Amino acid sequence: MVRKIEGPTRVPVPGGKVIDEYVGRVNSGDEQVSIAHMVAPAGWSEPAQAPAFAEYTLVLKGSVVVEHEGGTTVVEAGQAFASEPGEKIRYSAGPSGAEYVAVCLPAFSPDTANRED
Repeated sequence: MVRKIEGPTRVPVPGGKVIDEYVGRVNSGDEQVSIAHMVAPAGWSEPAQAPAFAEYTLVLKGSVVVEHEGGTTVVEAGQAFASEPGEKIRYSAGPSGAEYVAVCLPAFSPDTANRED
């Protein structure tokens, strides 16, 4: 069955980051996958997490800095990265901020992000 999704639901988060979820638990009720467009200002960061989902991210503008067990990886516009479930990661935006699309399998949930306090 084809479903047209008219637009996203804005998910409130602290720190000036904007999350517009198109597909996922909040906007479309899908639990298998989430697709969200995100914009993070320069200097934005979030706590480390070890999510119970795989995440695939395409950077559209700026850069996303990914801290992980193997070090730190800077992902620039036009590049993508993937993280596996259970992998400890910490995201932040580069010096010019970041605009990106994230796909999570299964769908993102705050309860399964397993963020550190």
